[in-house]
Amino acid sequence: MAKDFRQIFFIVPARQSVGLTSVSLGVVRALQRIGADVAYVKPIAQELTDNSIHFARELFRIPSPEALTLQDAADYIASNQMSELLEKIVTLCLSGGQGGALVVEGLHTDPSYSFISQLNVEMARSLKAGVVVVGNAALPDPALISRLCISHFQNGNCKVVGTVLNQAPEGFDREAARRALKEIPLWGVVCENRQLKSPRTSDVAQRLDAELISSGDIESRRVHEMVIASRSVESIIPRLHPGVLLITSGDRNDVILAAALAESRGIRLAGLLLTHSSRITPEVMELAAPALETSGLPILLVQDDSFVTARRIAAIPAAVPHDDIDRMNAIVDTVAENLDLESISTAFNFQETTKLSPPAFRYQLIQKARSAKKRIVLPEGEEPRTVRAAVICEEKGIAHCVLLGKRNIVESIAASQDIALPDGLEILDPDDIRKDYITPMVELRKSKGLTRQQAEAQLEDAVVLGTMMLAIDEVDGLVSGAVHTTANTVRPALQLIKTAPGSSIVSSVFFMLMPDQVLVYGDCAINPAPTAEQLAEIAKQSADSAAAFGIPPRVAMISYSTGSSGEGSDVEKVRRATELAHAAHPELLLDGPLQYDAAFAADVGMQKAPDSPVAGQATVFVFPDLNTGNTTYKAVQRSANVISVGPMLQGLRKPVNDLSRGALVDDIVFTVALTAIQAQEVRRHA
Repeated sequence: MAKDFRQIFFIVPARQSVGLTSVSLGVVRALQRIGADVAYVKPIAQELTDNSIHFARELFRIPSPEALTLQDAADYIASNQMSELLEKIVTLCLSGGQGGALVVEGLHTDPSYSFISQLNVEMARSLKAGVVVVGNAALPDPALISRLCISHFQNGNCKVVGTVLNQAPEGFDREAARRALKEIPLWGVVCENRQLKSPRTSDVAQRLDAELISSGDIESRRVHEMVIASRSVESIIPRLHPGVLLITSGDRNDVILAAALAESRGIRLAGLLLTHSSRITPEVMELAAPALETSGLPILLVQDDSFVTARRIAAIPAAVPHDDIDRMNAIVDTVAENLDLESISTAFNFQETTKLSPPAFRYQLIQKARSAKKRIVLPEGEEPRTVRAAVICEEKGIAHCVLLGKRNIVESIAASQDIALPDGLEILDPDDIRKDYITPMVELRKSKGLTRQQAEAQLEDAVVLGTMMLAIDEVDGLVSGAVHTTANTVRPALQLIKTAPGSSIVSSVFFMLMPDQVLVYGDCAINPAPTAEQLAEIAKQSADSAAAFGIPPRVAMISYSTGSSGEGSDVEKVRRATELAHAAHPELLLDGPLQYDAAFAADVGMQKAPDSPVAGQATVFVFPDLNTGNTTYKAVQRSANVISVGPMLQGLRKPVNDLSRGALVDDIVFTVALTAIQAQEVRRHA
């Protein structure tokens, strides 16, 4: 069945090698970030296995239809059946996927098929699409080249709505390009990023048909640079940075030991590549084994000499392999971040939706955090993931982070990850500032009889120190938990920050990034067995958290039965909590007890609770106890491959948030953003 798309964007290249697929998928992500429902189609594939369609399905879970082949198109045109071909293309596009916007990727120019340029025009005109021209900013006068392509489409009675200039070198003059494009909006300039072109070490091994002496972390390490050990080890050591593939013969014991020492200091090389079929001697291997084997350094062996090997690596195609989802996701994110969402919104007839999509949630999260401009303390300032996350937050303006740690240690950790510490990143040595918080802490805890000696001892804990900074308003929020337990993070907050006015309990929520919307789960991390009164309070806290982050709160009180169909103390607790929440907060859209399927699925909700204002459309799920909540969130997260953001603590007077000890860098970044927004909400309601 054909979809009535409000807007169709046809993405075309101004010439060859512009990164058309990256920009097309970047436009999809940008549209998602402004809250649009987006479909994607590549109507004609130019390869047997099309990267565009594959990555659209993998990254966005978009059911993009199978494309026609370029040979199919050539056969239609050779048979003078252009009309039939265009009919097939339009049918394919309008029946593929669903949503308010459709992104259609056009064809790369190809000298073997002279009809491609005109076919792009015919497709855009037949779809009544707005054309977006993609140019290569690394070429001389890219705006002029784009203008020629724009004129080609305008002469074909197509409307050109924007231009994207990709692969821009450092120092590219955006304003000059904008002026040269005249009336055509410049949607964005995407700068060249060397690391986004970096193959995995496993890709290099496969390309060289290398023997694996040690596989190590071969799937996760990437080759940013090659270093050939043709000179003395003294000249090589300064070039041993993260992402370096060190190419050497197996008899260069000095170089091999230098690689081992670099790994032992936390410098994650891309790999050690041995040439001339020369292996590391047993004596050297035994000496270097603790560093080489336990660090995860991949060790490869090839027959060719070093220079032939380097040439073969340099010739690896720039196309992203089908299974390298992480790299393609990073590329698409980079493109989307460099697109002007205001220009895209102007071209798209945007309409509000009641569902907040995951990309829109993440985008709004970062934008709100940026506008809040908050100072967030990270007590685990010497933890590598935390250092990297703090740098990202500082560079992107998400928050001003304060790392608690020794500067020399933080700098060493940054160097081992090839990270440049921004000038604005604040690093405070706990030993230098601890004395400043003894008196305020004694004052805060005087009712408990805390002595100066006890306060000084407790402030040896960086989390306690960071919490004191928050307690006396030197920072706006705290994030911890990458190496500390939940209890280590929450206990100081309860003692020094205390609960917010009107709250008697601290609880938590997770933001569950489902394929087409964001749901809120509470409480899945803090309270083992809340009472009915506490459950009612958790419902209100969770609804407020949802609203603060742009999610319309429709609260389902979850139980193993729906309505009055079940009995038992557990169901009765949920029923009582629902009554208490209704009485205290009559404005709240809330219902319970509801089974999960009745709360989530519209057809089940209609059957089991036809009169419920929440059933089948709940956005906030309040679980009856920690066992149910934690089990459910983890089951959904792992089984459905859903990203969860949190836990975010709620009910405290000032924002403190706990991380999972398995948190990724992105998890820390988003938690810092959540904390900054919470801090803004605290100030707004003060």
